Amino acid sequence: MTGRQQRADAQRNYERILEVARIVVEEQGTQASLRDIARRAEVGMGTLYRHFPTREALLEALLRQRFDTLAARAEELEDADDSHEALRRWLWEFLGRASAYRGLTASMMTTIGDEDSALHASCSAMREAAGRLVKRAQDDGHIRPDIDGMDVFALVSAVGWIAEQGPVAAGRRDHLFSLVLDGLAAGAVSGRAPRSAD
Repeated sequence: MTGRQQRADAQRNYERILEVARIVVEEQGTQASLRDIARRAEVGMGTLYRHFPTREALLEALLRQRFDTLAARAEELEDADDSHEALRRWLWEFLGRASAYRGLTASMMTTIGDEDSALHASCSAMREAAGRLVKRAQDDGHIRPDIDGMDVFALVSAVGWIAEQGPVAAGRRDHLFSLVLDGLAAGAVSGRAPRSAD
């Protein structure tokens, strides 16, 4: 086998492992069995470990794909006619991707503040792209002016975390998401936060 064929085989194995890992982690959460992933990808454990020496390395690769996909999606939505709908759609897609993997939301929030993480660049690019959607919605008067992209990211991530806590909580995800959006819009035109009910 030539070097080119070996590289092509290695790339196919890498992509196959990631493809299967996405499915298995969605089923089992971030503590998914690596042995199960290797079996379903039809590769040996040695092959899996050559590409992903640790569970963390595999999860990082999955997260990087998610961050990059979400960043690209935010960029696509920047030119949408309705800036409020564009932000709502992106946040819903973000929540859906975060909720797909149990335990992923906590990993994402940890990555935000860790500049030494291998995922920091991808996470930052995603947050910056989403921040532009927030700013555009604010400029158009749809979103209250006293928040920033980090506030929005944290609130929707919190909804994702709550939805991971069991079937009852998961059933409230859509409602909680709507409440967050309502809160983001409160006082948008006047620029004032709603008065507390004390």
